[in-house]
Amino acid sequence: MEKKRVVIGMSGGVDSSVAAYLLKEMGYEVIGVTMQIWQEKDHNVIEKEGGCCSLSAVEDARRVANYLGIPYYVMNFKDVFKEKVINYFIDEYGKGRTPNPCIACNRFVKFEELLRRAKSLGADYVATGHYAKIVYDEEIGRYLLKRSEAVSKDQTYVLYNLTQDQLKHILMPLGNIGDKEKVREIARELGLIVAEKPESQEICFIEDNDYGKFIRENADYEIKPGYFVDTDGNILGKHKGITHYTIGQRKGLGLALGKPVYVVHIDPEKNIVVVGDAEKVFGTELIANDLNFIPFEKLTKPLKVKAKIRYTAKETDATVYPIEEDKVKVVFDAPVRAITPGQSIVFYDGDIVVGGGTILKKIL
Repeated sequence: MEKKRVVIGMSGGVDSSVAAYLLKEMGYEVIGVTMQIWQEKDHNVIEKEGGCCSLSAVEDARRVANYLGIPYYVMNFKDVFKEKVINYFIDEYGKGRTPNPCIACNRFVKFEELLRRAKSLGADYVATGHYAKIVYDEEIGRYLLKRSEAVSKDQTYVLYNLTQDQLKHILMPLGNIGDKEKVREIARELGLIVAEKPESQEICFIEDNDYGKFIRENADYEIKPGYFVDTDGNILGKHKGITHYTIGQRKGLGLALGKPVYVVHIDPEKNIVVVGDAEKVFGTELIANDLNFIPFEKLTKPLKVKAKIRYTAKETDATVYPIEEDKVKVVFDAPVRAITPGQSIVFYDGDIVVGGGTILKKIL
C-alpha cells in the first residue's frame, strides 16, 4: 500500500519537530516546510525579530528535518501573510478593534494557502504541531475539532475557523499527548537540538512586542492624538492615538485621577477613548459575526454553550441566539471581563468545539 504523503509546517520549535517525527513513525511520507513570512530584506533585522520569523528558526527546522531524514523546503508566503495577517492587524487597530493575528494566520496561511500548496505537491494532508484533536463522527457524518489531551496547552481556541474540507485534510499528532513535558521528553530521547528551545510568546512579526510603534511605522492612515473621556463624556486628558489602547487596559494610560480607571470603549469616529471604573469593564451580552460552526452548517435555534472571549479567558456558560445572516447574540450567565471587538469568541460543548466568530460589539 502506498504511503500517504503529508506536508508538515515546521517552525523550528519543539512541537512541530516532534510532530514530524511522530508522523514518520506512523508510516506517512513526510515533507517538512517552513513558511517564509518575514517582510524585511535585511538579514540582521530578520534575525533580531526571532520567533518563527527568524533565520535561526529555519536553520533549526532544516537540521531537524535532516536528522529525521525527511525532505525540507522553505516556501515563500510573504504576500499572503502581509495581506491576510499584517494588513488586517494594522487595519483593525485603526478601527478601534483588537485583532488576533494568530487566528488569521491559521485560517488564511497555514490551513488555506499551505493546504493548497500541499495538494499541488501531491500531498494528502497538512500537519502542524498544534495541541488539538480532529475526529470523524460517523453518526453526524462530519469532522469534529476536540480539545487536546494536554488541557493547559490546548489550542482549539485559535482553530475554530476550520472548515469540513480542511479538517478532512489536517493531521495534529500532538493532540493525544498529555502534556508539553512529554513532547520535550520525546525530543530529548531523539537528541533533537530543539528539545529545550523556549516557546515564543510574542507576535512573531512585531519586534519588542511594541504594537504601537509597529502600527505607526506601517499604517497608511494617520494616527491622531485625541481625548480620554469618562462614561458621561467629560474630558479627562489626551491620548496618543486609539491604536495604543485595548478594552480592559489600565496601565499606560497616563491619567492621574486618584483612582484606577480602565478602557471601556474606543470610538474611532470621534477619536475618543472612554474610561471607567472596574465594573464598567464587565458585560453580559455581545454581538458576533464572521461565524463558523463545525458540528453543523448553521445555527438555527438558541444553543447553550461554554464560551471563551479570548485565548486566556475562562469559559463562561452562555446562550447563543441566531439573529440574522452571519450574526449571533451571545448572552452570558455571569458577567465577563473586557468584551473586546475584534477578538474571537469560541463556543464549546464539553471537549467539542462548536464554532465561533468575531466579536462585533458589546451590548451595553
